[in-house]
Amino acid sequence: MVTRTRLASSLLVALIAFVAAWLAMLPGVAFWDTGELQVVGPLMGTAHPTGFPTYVLLGWFASVVLQPFGEPAFRMNLLSGLCLAVAAGVSVDLVRTLTGRLVLGIAAGLAMALTPIAWTIATHAEAHTLHLALVAILLWLLVAWDARVRPPAGAEPGDPGRARDRGDRFLIAATVVFGLAVGNHSLTLLLAIPVGLYVLAVDPGIWRRGRLVLACVAALVATVVLVYLELPLRAGPFRAPLVYGTPDTWDGFRYIVLAEQFQGSLSDPFGELPRKFGELVSRTVGQFGILAPLIPFAFVVTVVRRPRYALLTGSAAAITCFFAASYVNADISRYYVGPALMAWTWLAILGAAIVDVLAVVGGAAVTTSEGDPASADRAAANRAARTRGDVVALLVAVALVVPTVVEVPARFDAVDVSGQRQAAAWTDHVLEEMEPDAVIVSWWSYSTPLWYAHLVEGRRPGITIIDDRTRLDQDLGGLTDAIDRYLATGRPVYVLRADRREVALLADRYELDYIDGSDASALTRVLGRKAAAS
Repeated sequence: MVTRTRLASSLLVALIAFVAAWLAMLPGVAFWDTGELQVVGPLMGTAHPTGFPTYVLLGWFASVVLQPFGEPAFRMNLLSGLCLAVAAGVSVDLVRTLTGRLVLGIAAGLAMALTPIAWTIATHAEAHTLHLALVAILLWLLVAWDARVRPPAGAEPGDPGRARDRGDRFLIAATVVFGLAVGNHSLTLLLAIPVGLYVLAVDPGIWRRGRLVLACVAALVATVVLVYLELPLRAGPFRAPLVYGTPDTWDGFRYIVLAEQFQGSLSDPFGELPRKFGELVSRTVGQFGILAPLIPFAFVVTVVRRPRYALLTGSAAAITCFFAASYVNADISRYYVGPALMAWTWLAILGAAIVDVLAVVGGAAVTTSEGDPASADRAAANRAARTRGDVVALLVAVALVVPTVVEVPARFDAVDVSGQRQAAAWTDHVLEEMEPDAVIVSWWSYSTPLWYAHLVEGRRPGITIIDDRTRLDQDLGGLTDAIDRYLATGRPVYVLRADRREVALLADRYELDYIDGSDASALTRVLGRKAAAS
């Protein structure tokens, strides 16, 4: 009965989280990286660094299983909503295990799912929602392992026992999940030291258990290798229609997996610390509202009540926030989704401490007024105390979740992208304007929805989409080299450029027909070289 109640509670919270994501969900294709993920998932292609093979493989599976629910782009968006649901549902039981209070788990799971950062990324194709789900599962498995590592009385810390053997499976499973998370997003690597410290804190003698250590290492290596094989296989012998870079070569594989393209994005990590701390405080207030000031106190309480869990999540949150504060690339707010989950578990642990304090006060009051009751009276008093504790726990859970619920309308308005169809409309327009057998020399934001229409939906099979990445991978040279190459073949050539210097260069070099605007930053037909530029 208890197990069914726990499962039902987790499923209910997961359902609410999914419905919240679905109501605000992007209806179809999008620009930028979202559009790319909507292509590589259904095609099982390869994505930009770090390749995200776990996400791509799961995306391909989801695009097959979720076929009744809409077009491929929407299925990839739907996957994000499902990942949020998993994270929320798992968080319920994670918090229940940490606090002993299911109602606090329900509150934390709901509040986490409706936190702006989590809700936002669940509305469209996004690898960070899978990262959130995998981190939640990883924390749950590690805490479950901790709860089971109880050697028999009198046994040495390194001696195996039946109870310890049962716990081993959770640690090995956590290792597999960690490997899947590494294959999904390199942020997982920031968790390596915290997880290692936690394992040693839970079982200091684990290094003497060679078989378990080898099993964990083997599981990690096998998982990472298997998921990352997707890159060279889909770029080589089983080539996908869309491949980023050349991961079928060793240099190309290293370039993708190690994200060498973004190595310059980490800037001065130890500089401007007061400013970075101020930005972190602002982010925290934006995500947690009036509960934000309680987070430091919640962490202190976590240190006292669950010291090993505090070591794991405190170090993980600190390292992730320190890294993200100095990493300048795209929407970095997504990088804080793991620490946000951890902070909600701390707040729930603080709530459990408040419940226990009030329960003790209530129990003391009973003893003082009733004296030393008989055993029957004592049992009745204990039942009454438990009832009071449950009521207090419910009130504390409500107090935790109400600030989030109050903000739901405003947050929904902020995250709602259910009416955004600009990318689809723009793509339809461009494809209608382009002549058969045309070539369009585009850039990343516009290339991705064009790839989706061309490769996934099979529209306009005769056209060629040349992105900056395509020019590099196919050795087509610079922008004008690619344009001149295709002009020489007699094929219609169109351009879309964002760099103002390139826009000016095109105007100086070519006769242009501005279809959608006044320069080549919008869809433009290249008619030919200017006489002076020939």
